Amino acid sequence: MRMVIFILFVVLIASLGSQSANAAPTLPTLHQLSRISVQSIGEGKPVVLIPGLATPRDVWSGIVPELAKRHRVLLVQVNGFGSPAAEVNRRPGTLDGIVEELAAYLSAEKLRGSAVIGHSMGGLIGTMLATRHPEAVGRLMVVDALPFYGALMGPGATPDSVRPIAEQMRAMLVNGPAPTQAPPGMSSSEAGRAKVLSWLKESDAATVGEAMVEDATTDVSANLPKLAAKPITILYAVPSPERAELVKALYGKAYAGLPTARLVPVADSAHFIMLDQPAVFAAEVKRFLP
Repeated sequence: MRMVIFILFVVLIASLGSQSANAAPTLPTLHQLSRISVQSIGEGKPVVLIPGLATPRDVWSGIVPELAKRHRVLLVQVNGFGSPAAEVNRRPGTLDGIVEELAAYLSAEKLRGSAVIGHSMGGLIGTMLATRHPEAVGRLMVVDALPFYGALMGPGATPDSVRPIAEQMRAMLVNGPAPTQAPPGMSSSEAGRAKVLSWLKESDAATVGEAMVEDATTDVSANLPKLAAKPITILYAVPSPERAELVKALYGKAYAGLPTARLVPVADSAHFIMLDQPAVFAAEVKRFLP
């Protein structure tokens, strides 16, 4: 009888182990911090996804289900972007504060060498994180972001020369009427532009304005050679064949301090590559991750 009970016990344990092995990915958990919130889903090597200006974590919805099958996916969202506003993000020091809060969160979770993917302003945040906290970032993907957005204003642009223009844009955003259409160049499809517009409307204007000014006037070009993350992939949008060489030259010059980085043009896409070319984007993410 004892032998029968023992055999049944072993079978039960094996059955439970099998059920556990085939279980669905863990349910998402949400960590609310003062400047950001982080939603965690799945198990495995960590992947941190950082969205851009006035953009919620939903922008990554096309890749999260697949990633969560084999990774712990950490979806960052800036408080005030598609979520209730945070007074602290309306004041100067927002980008620095976000970088430090994210670094502290990763440290508290004992996550080192994460794969970090950032779009637009999120790409700048990812680069700043990798520079200041190299232990936190093992590999880095920047999606349609420059180390200094002022470069779009001309070769002689500096943070100081760009600031008055950025402040004018902030004033228009905060004091002007509510937007009725997405800013130019955001998405090549009507559905994509509608999403971007809805996200902008749901965001706190003061938070967006402060982050926009800081994004436009932050230049991390000099820090690029210090990046220890490997590999580094830079995806950039090419909206039309006529502009391909111009955009290639712009990104090549901007990332000259990262000669080992892989620069990847994405054809027929506006700024939100994940919306305009989801299959290409998913394939590049898969290639980038371990």
